[in-house]
Amino acid sequence: MDMSSELVHSLLPVFMTSVLGASMLAVGLVEGIAEATASIVKMFSGALSDRLGRRKPLVALGYALAALSKPLFPLAGSVPLVLGARFLDRIGKGIRGAPRDALIADVTPPEQRGAAYGLRQALDTVGAVIGPLAAIGLMLLLADNIRSVLWIAVLPALLAVVVLMVFVAEPEARPAKVANPVSFANLGQLGSRYAWIVALAAVLTLARFSEAFLILRAQDLGLAIALVPVVLIVMNVVYTAIAYPAGLAADAGRQRALLVWGIGALVAADLLIAATASLPLLFAGIVLWGVHLGLTQGLLSALVAEAAPAHLRGTAFGVFHLVSGVALLAASVLAGGLWSAFGASATFYAGAAFAVIALTGLFFFSKS
Repeated sequence: MDMSSELVHSLLPVFMTSVLGASMLAVGLVEGIAEATASIVKMFSGALSDRLGRRKPLVALGYALAALSKPLFPLAGSVPLVLGARFLDRIGKGIRGAPRDALIADVTPPEQRGAAYGLRQALDTVGAVIGPLAAIGLMLLLADNIRSVLWIAVLPALLAVVVLMVFVAEPEARPAKVANPVSFANLGQLGSRYAWIVALAAVLTLARFSEAFLILRAQDLGLAIALVPVVLIVMNVVYTAIAYPAGLAADAGRQRALLVWGIGALVAADLLIAATASLPLLFAGIVLWGVHLGLTQGLLSALVAEAAPAHLRGTAFGVFHLVSGVALLAASVLAGGLWSAFGASATFYAGAAFAVIALTGLFFFSKS
């Protein structure tokens, strides 16, 4: 599914601006609304999985909806239709996200959860590498016919649903059903450490905004349209290489160091991307962006799983993704607005400022 989604995602900003004539602010709104929608739905699907005591039916529904959304992108003739397709795709992601993350914790021993989430991020990102690579090859093969390339993205999405239905199984020992997972009493069981994890992730999301702006920055500095997917390829290769070793390091007790280095990499990435007018230096910043993701994303999921009781794990991931999604909506709209008003550099300097705030907040998180 990630191969399909990233094939679309790597071309969508260019499709919107070059083919449909969308503004930078419109790109930010579409990306922010789509991702925020996914995060809101994750809240409810995570709580529902706790109520049912089952994860797979919701995961299967989410992947199926994402597959159904893929033909809508090449059919779109306006920005609202692209928004509708992204909306359906992200609803699917929202339905599957929290139950899938909770299912990983259900089947993994606690002492291996860092590695498990690191491995999931790494394998997820393999698809995110193959997708943009396919986009580049297909764009060259089909003479920059973006609509035709987007049609091909339908095939791996359908294959993902088949793999899920045939090969993925829930554990025999399922978590206890919870009558009302989102009651104040149950949410109170998540505790202060969990609250700090959610807050830290939210500020990091403000610092990072949508990766669509990395693609647009590369195009802004002169990268050919057919080659813009290489931005996501470089970022995701680095992400893939680091995620699993970072998970092993987290299991070895190096969680705080991973967060410090990860946030520091994001500060450096934002500053470099903001200041440079050179494509090689831009790609150095993109490498650092990938380092940040590899060091922090699997770790944050492992921290959520560690902080939440087993019977509320779906709800915990749902709240975590909801808060992050609201932050992403704010970040993407802010990024698009800053770009439109003050230029690309302002967007990335603002990201660096939020990352510094997150690094400062980490001191208090580590003491909680």
